[in-house]
Amino acid sequence: MESTAIPAGIQWRKSSYSSDQGGDCVEVAVTPLCIAVRDSKIPTESIVTARPATFAAFLNWAATARPELP
Repeated sequence: MESTAIPAGIQWRKSSYSSDQGGDCVEVAVTPLCIAVRDSKIPTESIVTARPATFAAFLNWAATARPELP
């Protein structure tokens, strides 16, 4: 089984939708083994990781998903 542990010293990037006012945002880090996503409000407690192929599948689903209207 592959490890998706997050190595120390990786570079986190803020979402392009975040403001420059220092507000809360989503941050992402890319390593060869995983994509990590975290909430900037609680950066050490909210890290979610996925293998690159799994993350790509999620992004594809999110881009094409249509919520049902009531």
